[in-house]
Amino acid sequence: MKVDFYGHVRQYNNIKNEIDANLQEVIQSGQFVTGPMLKRFEGEFAAYSGTKHAIGVGNGTDAIWLVLMALGVGPGDECITNANTFFATAEAIWIAGATTVLVDCDPKTKCIDPAKIEAAITPKTKAIIPVHLYGQCADMKAIRKIADQHKLLVVEDNAQGIGAHGDGFRIAQWSDATATSFIIQKNLGTFGDGGAVVTNNSALDARLRQLRNHGSTARNVHSFGFNSRLDDIHAAILSAKLKHIDAWNDLRRKWSARYTAGLKGVKHLTLPYEAPGGRHIFHLYVVETKDAAKRDGFLKYLNDTGIDAKTHYSIAIHRQAGYPWGKPARIAGALANAEYNAAACISLPMFPELTAQEADYVIEKVLQWDKAQ
Repeated sequence: MKVDFYGHVRQYNNIKNEIDANLQEVIQSGQFVTGPMLKRFEGEFAAYSGTKHAIGVGNGTDAIWLVLMALGVGPGDECITNANTFFATAEAIWIAGATTVLVDCDPKTKCIDPAKIEAAITPKTKAIIPVHLYGQCADMKAIRKIADQHKLLVVEDNAQGIGAHGDGFRIAQWSDATATSFIIQKNLGTFGDGGAVVTNNSALDARLRQLRNHGSTARNVHSFGFNSRLDDIHAAILSAKLKHIDAWNDLRRKWSARYTAGLKGVKHLTLPYEAPGGRHIFHLYVVETKDAAKRDGFLKYLNDTGIDAKTHYSIAIHRQAGYPWGKPARIAGALANAEYNAAACISLPMFPELTAQEADYVIEKVLQWDKAQ
């Protein structure tokens, strides 16, 4: 049996009429950039997020660095984030001109460890950027408390957690702004690239709209800015999909529960942890080999049996060679948990349109590998 990692085509076919109708509406309107469909989706996404504003931008990376620039973060400033995330989180800080400060993750949730943040703060620290990794919320209550004590900004990287919530809080509730990505791989993804920022700050909303569109406040009126707009074609796709996101997340949780129940007795893997009181939406279902040296062999075994498992962030940010010239990250304390996660992680196929037969096949093959160790 072959089990794909993504279900994009299945998902499209399931709601083809809704997506196609929205696309036709945009095409027939003749308005493709900052048109009525984008405005509609921004309103829908703000309402879904529980915020006053949503600003569509070109991609998730732009969403982070445009927010940082709009908040006045730049050269001489430091931003704290976790080392076990996609490179773009740190990259966006560098693009804004600031220094990335890397701290370790919680060994269970894999999200940034609040206990490690305080020791990393210096007079140069301007912002904390927690990542809701794999679809699980970072501890935003603790992070906001630290930020308030030190008068720091908080920008959430929510590229992987649309629809998740924490214990008694929702995403975007405890931050100055929240950035997300709509690239096709995400749980709310368009057919290509895209991103957005949500915020309750009306001044920040106005500044971001200016920055994303060549600094424009009116036709032919420009100042310093960029070209980073979510176009109406992508907004049309996302508007159709947004109506289904909670149901799709429920299915992700269903398949994750099936994996966890089926793999409960494994001896050589650590299964995902869900923090009490939260809603993990399992953008990724990530297991770790207890012996990191066995990870690559396990991945090859899965791929050879037709299971398109993958690794995510298998090189921690501080181990990457791609630092900008003269701008290395500042490493705050040991990063043992992040390094182990990078060396031992494997993502099993996870998407709403997975079938019971496919999930059970993955379970069967994982159990066979575990027994053979």
